[in-house]
Amino acid sequence: MRALSWASCAGLLAILAAASCGNGTGERGGSPPESIAPAGEAGGEPATLPLPAPGSGGIIAGRVLLAGAPPAAATINMGADPYCKTRHATAPASESLVVNADGSLRNVFVYLKTGLAAGVRYAAPSEPVLLDQVGCQYRPHVFGILVGQPLTIRNSDGTLHNVHSLARNTKAFNIGMPDQGLEVTRTFDAEEIMVRIKCDVHPWMESWAGVLPHPFFAVSGDGGSFAIRDVPPGTYTIEAWHERLGPQTQNVTVELGTPATLDFTFQATAASDADTRGAR
Repeated sequence: MRALSWASCAGLLAILAAASCGNGTGERGGSPPESIAPAGEAGGEPATLPLPAPGSGGIIAGRVLLAGAPPAAATINMGADPYCKTRHATAPASESLVVNADGSLRNVFVYLKTGLAAGVRYAAPSEPVLLDQVGCQYRPHVFGILVGQPLTIRNSDGTLHNVHSLARNTKAFNIGMPDQGLEVTRTFDAEEIMVRIKCDVHPWMESWAGVLPHPFFAVSGDGGSFAIRDVPPGTYTIEAWHERLGPQTQNVTVELGTPATLDFTFQATAASDADTRGAR
């Protein structure tokens, strides 16, 4: 075989060096290698962001109202368990439809449904959400929690409760809690709107959990008001979910320094759909 000349060797080495060095920016072939692909994009892991600092974003605030005459509030018969019955001077009202005196609605879960970057999730807080059992009712009736955030379940009653989650997107749990003061901790591993939680011992006991990968949610309270804080600027679809009245959605644009207002109005006539709407 003929030996290559010194000039030929030098030229070949120069070509190889240029191919290995690329364009001088650390890239090869004009695109980053998979190992440094931006988080949340194809080939990379979903982005995990720290929880937003207070005051770092915008606010979405509003009210949830009920149009029309509300149905008569149903009462709960707790006679099957004497302990539960003695916890209340009169039979308590069902919390499946709570209308405030001004015609607004409580216990409506309001959250950012779309608008955040695909695959983005926020780090779960270490502080747990508390689900208590008081007077043979769950407290709170509706709540939000992040994926991976601890849920502390407490029995403040002196009677047996059974806490049964009916989650579909993550592993369900079914826990017997016979002792007053007993606490257990569970987590949800996947997003779900909504997870129903019930007591198999006391069938009137029911709670609903909105499980999300982000902290942008609220539950309507007094005056039907809600406020979702520290939202990054952008345009979003907001959903308001009620266990008997179903969901509603609206679009809103969030800007820094200017609160975005958004009201939802449900129809009282839809309250008869109690067993056919929502996540049962």
